[in-house]
Amino acid sequence: MENSAPSHLEQRLIGHLQVLYPHMDTGVLARQCLSIFHLEPDTESPKPHRNLWNQSDIMLITYADSLREKGKAPLDTLNHFLKSRLSESVSVVHLLPFFPYSSDDGFSVIDYTSVNPSSGQWVDVTEIAKRFKVMGDLVINHCSSRSMWFENYKSNQSPGKGYFYEADPESDLSNVVRPRTSPLLREVQTKDGVKYVWCTFSHDQIDMNFENPEVLLEFLGIIRLYLDKGIRWFRLDAVAFLWKSPGTSCINLPNTHEMIRLLRLLIEHWAPNAVIITETNIPNQENLTYFGNANEAHLIYNFSLPPLLINTLVTGSCAHLKSWLMHMPPAQQGTTYLNFVASHDGIGLRPTEGLLSEWELDSLINTMKKFGGRISSRTTPDGEAKPYEINISLWDALSGSVQSGPDQWQFARFVCAAGIQMALEGVPAFYIHSLLGTENDNERVENTGQFRSINRHIWDMKELNEALNSDTHHHKVFNAITRLAKIRRAQPAFHPNATQYIMHMGDSLFAFWRQSLGRQQSLFAIFNITSEPQSFNLSELNLIATDDWTDLLTDQVYEDRLAKVTLMPYQFLWLANKKRA
Repeated sequence: MENSAPSHLEQRLIGHLQVLYPHMDTGVLARQCLSIFHLEPDTESPKPHRNLWNQSDIMLITYADSLREKGKAPLDTLNHFLKSRLSESVSVVHLLPFFPYSSDDGFSVIDYTSVNPSSGQWVDVTEIAKRFKVMGDLVINHCSSRSMWFENYKSNQSPGKGYFYEADPESDLSNVVRPRTSPLLREVQTKDGVKYVWCTFSHDQIDMNFENPEVLLEFLGIIRLYLDKGIRWFRLDAVAFLWKSPGTSCINLPNTHEMIRLLRLLIEHWAPNAVIITETNIPNQENLTYFGNANEAHLIYNFSLPPLLINTLVTGSCAHLKSWLMHMPPAQQGTTYLNFVASHDGIGLRPTEGLLSEWELDSLINTMKKFGGRISSRTTPDGEAKPYEINISLWDALSGSVQSGPDQWQFARFVCAAGIQMALEGVPAFYIHSLLGTENDNERVENTGQFRSINRHIWDMKELNEALNSDTHHHKVFNAITRLAKIRRAQPAFHPNATQYIMHMGDSLFAFWRQSLGRQQSLFAIFNITSEPQSFNLSELNLIATDDWTDLLTDQVYEDRLAKVTLMPYQFLWLANKKRA
């Protein structure tokens, strides 16, 4: 093999490696990569631009231990909940980091190869993967300061020696983009004296040194393990910060994109149905670059959607949401957006840059504070502390409006948000606490000292079952959203790559048109995003006269093409010409 000409796969792999490691023997390194992945050099390449999803795909985001039950492993409890209550509503399960960790609710990983014993075992993960597509986190930018790797780094032993990025505190790091206010460098006493390691997020999360190819090979082994355990969707956590170069911003660097292309090349050759999602909580135009030329992320998080949609529903104006979506490019075939409104993190504010004015952002922040939210900050290159995210549960975030505060429309507003999220181009992803209508967990914030804990409640399964089986807002929210999910999953016009056109019906009505890839179904989604009734004429929609138009939510047939329709506060229509079961 060593004397033969490199295969097409090897040539592509070597091309990426030559960019990343120009001083290495990239032929040898390429063979090491293939060996770790158990790939033959002549492995056939998957066809490009394949949509590995359809309208039936809806994601649930959850921690392994968000649901707890006495005497059972939380992952087993979760699996039972998924099978008993969500088998008809959800197809993808994003398991947030379920590994042993030291901080940040899992994102400071101690051991990437084992399941946290308090959550369960690998067999519990593989059991979930038998029925659902499982997305796992590849916490690739950093690991725990309590990991074996970091202990070995300090004593100059392998594995760990050379694994962490060091910097000179006297060098110019003023341009480095930071998502936190903590000092960038941490002083560490090692066998070879004092070193300064790079900490993008916290001093317990030490950044990996991908300039060392041994780090790449280590993570390739981890990815291969995850594939063996049934994980097929990969979330590359904080990947925008992966490659460092002092004197630059150290975010979105060309080598970071090159690394993503390399990882995708290997992953999709081993598992052609695998999906890569980049977690890049950055301004919109920068976020879009992670699609590459349909050769980097299959999906990118629509990070501008949460703040813009929440702002829309609390102000009663869709002007900014509409403007943003009109400027969003349709995703190429083989790529799409991940639409979420809430997650385990807060509502990111960087993605509003250039989309909301400073006073509009201040108004949103102040409103969220009134609804019980907390504000996390980051440090700008000039040392200024700037709001980075709003920490609040989605249920409380939508409890009222900017104008009047908490009001009677909380439930309707909440369901309206879910209706928009499910109807837009892309794959909808629901955080478990949004699905359950969980309130702010202030007690957890006090216990952890972390603002993000406000939306990381842990449910006792007995209490949750009681809430879901009785007349509570949790019951109403869960039933409403799962009903919408079942309807959505049957409509070809809601395929993540179906055509989408934003309509102009004023600032009080948010509306858009979807058409399925085969053009067999057209669908108008029209939302009243205010606390007052809003009317429009069906003639504004230019409905095809020969078709029967039915609201999928109520089964009402609209025969009079000139009729006036009035939507009550936060009511919406999914008006389709061909209804699916």
